[in-house]
Amino acid sequence: MMRRLQIAGLFLIAYCLLAGVAVVFAQQAAQDAGKAEKKAVAPKAELQARQATAQVAADSGTYVIGPEDVLYIYVWKEENLSRSVPVRMDGMISIPLVDDIKAAGLTPLQLKELLLAKLREFVDTPDVTVIVTEANSYKVYVQGEVRTPGVIRLRAETSLVQVIVLAGGFTDWADKKKITILRKEGGKESRIRVNYKKIIDGDEGARDIILKSGDIIIVPN
Repeated sequence: MMRRLQIAGLFLIAYCLLAGVAVVFAQQAAQDAGKAEKKAVAPKAELQARQATAQVAADSGTYVIGPEDVLYIYVWKEENLSRSVPVRMDGMISIPLVDDIKAAGLTPLQLKELLLAKLREFVDTPDVTVIVTEANSYKVYVQGEVRTPGVIRLRAETSLVQVIVLAGGFTDWADKKKITILRKEGGKESRIRVNYKKIIDGDEGARDIILKSGDIIIVPN
């Protein structure tokens, strides 16, 4: 009788040990699966976070990339290719597998298409997203009779009327009829005379002006 009890006890201990090992293996498997899932989701979550913070940075359809901008290039399922890249002063960017690419002068959507064409040589059906996380190149300068003169960084195409608002509006001494925009293009400087009052009044022939990066707006008294 004692012998049978000892054998039964040994079987019970063995069963408990095996059950415990099975539970440990099940827990480990669940943890490994969770880690794998988190690893797969992490790049996508990072992309979504960058897109959310970049909503105020630049419109992907109209913003023109320039030197000093910072881009986030996301290649789906290719973590080694996804990264933040600065646009150098020569307008170029560098990413793995692809030679230096001229990013300045392109919109994010145009750069995306260019990267897709380049990456197809190395990646099957690449999926690329280009986000401007820091729009540092599109800026204008406002001088004279505005409430907050200085550098204004822009995120998309912006007009003179909009920039005056961003500069805090006119002071009481501003001459709204004789605003000058200094613009450099192709090594030449031009002067654009603007009658702001006619634009606001909706006079025929008076139109708001879309500003270009580097424009200097002078509001006299």
